[in-house]
Amino acid sequence: MNGTTAYTPPTVWSWNKESGGRFANINRPIAGATHEKELPVGKHPLQLYSLATPNGVKVTVMLEELLALGHAGAEYDAWLIRINDGDQFGSGFVAVNPNSKIPALMDRSGDKPIRVFESGAILQYLAEKFGNAFLPTERAARAECLSWLFWQMGSAPYLGGGFGHFFAYAPTKIEYAIDRFAMETKRQLDVLDRRLAESRYLAGDEYTIADMAVWPWYGTLAKGQLYEAGEFLQVSGYKNVLRWTDEIAQRPAVQRGRIVNRTWGQPTSQLHERHDAADFDTRTQDKLQAPT
Repeated sequence: MNGTTAYTPPTVWSWNKESGGRFANINRPIAGATHEKELPVGKHPLQLYSLATPNGVKVTVMLEELLALGHAGAEYDAWLIRINDGDQFGSGFVAVNPNSKIPALMDRSGDKPIRVFESGAILQYLAEKFGNAFLPTERAARAECLSWLFWQMGSAPYLGGGFGHFFAYAPTKIEYAIDRFAMETKRQLDVLDRRLAESRYLAGDEYTIADMAVWPWYGTLAKGQLYEAGEFLQVSGYKNVLRWTDEIAQRPAVQRGRIVNRTWGQPTSQLHERHDAADFDTRTQDKLQAPT
């Protein structure tokens, strides 16, 4: 079986060795904090604790889109959570998200802070907070938008935790696992391609939180920038997904949101923390690293 041996599961599973792979040092079968560490709090009503993974990008794009619409109350501080270092297991972060996953949001605009975790929940919360921005109010259109939003929630684990893990991160290449999740990933791309053949955006003619949720995962995949799997999955064949991907990528708010909390790539594309709109002009890594 491509270098593996047959495995017979024990009657009762026990955690007696690291799982292996790129993220073995932060994987464990229990929840809760591993260390005491309070989270910083900035000056804005919204405090975001995140990293520019696809799930993190959803929320920074949404916040930048809200600001572009003129919603001053959407100003935010974006604090960097380094998941490879285990920041998500600090006591302060666990208090905001007991699931220890980014992104996590604290809304301090009211009398009592409100925590919101899980990226889809954050998108819906922010849309509703700001007058149903990017979320249709007409019943059929709203149902379509939320259906595609939750499609992403259910589908992306097969792309990331399934295909991405076994194709790019697992310590052993397992043919069955890669084939299984490659097939599912291509099926998902076909679902999107067929929908976008009949509709400009996922929910219809208008750009919504459904597009913000799906684009960081499947747009990146369609451009061959996720898991270095573009050729393997032949993503160039999904023409409607590529049309939609390129259109969204041209939005100024998307261009800003995608670099917030980013710690890899070109220095011009990294804004480790965002506390003010001017940070995009003054605090990207190329500016901070420039000789004085």
